[in-house]
Amino acid sequence: MKFEVRNGVFAYGKKKIIDGVSFSVEDGEILCVLGSNGVGKTTLLKCMMGLNKWTSGGTFIDGTPISEIPNKEFWKKIAYVPQAKNSAFSFTALDMVTMGRSAHLGMFSQPSKEDEERALQAMEDVGVLYLKDKLCTQMSGGELQMVLIARALTVNPQMLVLDEPESNLDFKNQLVILNVIKRLSVEKHISAIVNTHFPAHAMKISDKALILNKDDRTYFYGRGCDVINEENMKKTFSVQVHINEFDFQNRHYRSVEPLYVV
Repeated sequence: MKFEVRNGVFAYGKKKIIDGVSFSVEDGEILCVLGSNGVGKTTLLKCMMGLNKWTSGGTFIDGTPISEIPNKEFWKKIAYVPQAKNSAFSFTALDMVTMGRSAHLGMFSQPSKEDEERALQAMEDVGVLYLKDKLCTQMSGGELQMVLIARALTVNPQMLVLDEPESNLDFKNQLVILNVIKRLSVEKHISAIVNTHFPAHAMKISDKALILNKDDRTYFYGRGCDVINEENMKKTFSVQVHINEFDFQNRHYRSVEPLYVV
C-alpha cells in the first residue's frame, strides 16, 4: 500500500497551519514527523486521515483519494493509536484490545470467538499477553500504550498512525515502544507514521522524516538519515545540536545532543 499526501494545505480562516505538504509512505516504511510545539503535527495527522478536511490538496491510498474509499474500508487499512491517557473505564486489557475489532463488526454485533482470538494474537505480537486480565485503570502509561497498539493491530492494518506514542513514558518504556514499532515494520511489513518530540527517537526508527517549520510553514522531507541533520534541527527548533555517530556491539548508532538555544 502506498499512502500519500499531495500538496496538503490546512487553514483556519486565512491563517495557514499546514502549507503545501507532500509525502508518501510505502509498505513497511516508518515516517517520523518532527516539529516544535504548535507547529501542527497532530493537525497533520487528523487531516491526512480525513478527520479534518484539507483546505486544498488531498490524501491518497494507491492513487485513490480517501474521499472515494468507504469509511469502513479505510479504517481496516489504517489504524490510529492516540496518546495513552489513564482509562476512565474499568476494562481489562483483553476487553480493550477486542474493541479494536469494531471495524469488522456490524452496529449491533457482539465480538465473536474469532474476534477474541485475534485480540489475543495481537497482544502476543506486541508482547502484552500477560496483561490480558489486568484492568486498564491499574496500568502504567507504558502498559496502556502497548495495549492501545495491540488494539490497533486487531484489524490487521497496513499502516499505523501514532501520535507521540513515547511521550510521558520512562526511559525503558520509550525504548520498548520504539522497538515494537520497528519490529512490526520489519517482521509484518506494517508501515507507520509517528509524531514525536524526540529527534533521537526518529533517528533510531525512521526510514523517512518530515520536519515541519513553524515560522515560515516550510518543511523538510526525505530519508531520515539525510533530513535529521544539525542545520535542519537548528532552523526548526532554534537549538544548536551536535549529531554524533558511533558503533557499539557491532551496531551503528546516531545520537543528537542539544547544545544551546540560538
